[in-house]
Amino acid sequence: MENSRGGTPGSKPASTPASRPVSTSGPLPPEVWRVGAWCAVLLLVSGVVGVGVWIVVTFKTAVTPVLLAILGTALLHPLHRRLVAMKMPKSLAAGLTCLAVVAVVGGATYIVVSALIETGDQIVSSLKQAGRDLSKHLGAAGTSLDDVASNAKNLLGKFGGTAASGVITGLSVVGELIATAVLALLLIFFFLKDSDRVAGALRSVAPRRTGDIVEAMARRAYGAVEGFMRGTTFIALIDATCITVGLLILRVPGAVGLGALVFVGAYIPYLGAFLSGAVAVLVALADRGAVIALWALGVVLAVQVLEGHVLQPMIQSRTVQMHPAVVMLAITAGASVAGILGMLLAVPLTAAAFGVVAEVRGRYESGGAGVS
Repeated sequence: MENSRGGTPGSKPASTPASRPVSTSGPLPPEVWRVGAWCAVLLLVSGVVGVGVWIVVTFKTAVTPVLLAILGTALLHPLHRRLVAMKMPKSLAAGLTCLAVVAVVGGATYIVVSALIETGDQIVSSLKQAGRDLSKHLGAAGTSLDDVASNAKNLLGKFGGTAASGVITGLSVVGELIATAVLALLLIFFFLKDSDRVAGALRSVAPRRTGDIVEAMARRAYGAVEGFMRGTTFIALIDATCITVGLLILRVPGAVGLGALVFVGAYIPYLGAFLSGAVAVLVALADRGAVIALWALGVVLAVQVLEGHVLQPMIQSRTVQMHPAVVMLAITAGASVAGILGMLLAVPLTAAAFGVVAEVRGRYESGGAGVS
């Protein structure tokens, strides 16, 4: 042992602990180890996300009201803060906020449904007439459209007969939706009333040394959701107002209801605007003819261009920044997991995830700067 340590006077030790990390005698270079480490982290994160999605889908009856309540709280929190700033008790302010939501949502739903019911027969008759006109110029294509329009009520009757056989299931679905809405509304009330206790609750659940980090991540995620909901609501209000004014100028029936439908559809980016705009064009075609329908289409497209090139960059860039491709992928994933509800929740949850990642990256970079 002593001879090996001492060696000859001019010799050096064969290896030292400091020289081992930079040794190139290993089977893989350091770059490959770094890539492998990042792949392991990505697999771990993907596994956690997958387990989270599985839990949400499995316990969707309990999780769905909570997620909807979080979105509603993020949207209504500014109003609640204003009421509290007016020296109003928190419980009363939360109750008034929830009543305002019930009034607005109920009124908008009534206007949309009544407008669509009144113009439903006109849409079918206009499609039949359009099919006859096209059959004179396009032959088989127009005849097929005419046949589809003529058989629309028969098809609806068949589907209605099939649905009637499962009327109990339908009633249970309606009851579940009502129960979910009521529970979400109650949760919104409690979230607004006890919003000042959330930070303490998070700190009590998190480990001692991670309390600050968990609170900061939660605040960043909630801020991203609040910013997305606030920006989307403002954009939806502008879109609905512009389209309503355009339809009123064109004297399209149910313009106010169609505007309300545009407002609701704007919470599902891209796809919601497309569907609500298509309904507006069909109603214009039903009552005013093809020329007015083309003008309505022009109004819808102009509003969508205004939204995509002016409103989105100006408003959403100040709240949360997400590429349109990320939004579309999030909507597709949400639709595959939970249908329409998943489409509604996908983008806000993605915004929250972006907020958490931004917070973690900011802390990592600041920590790295402090170390250097």
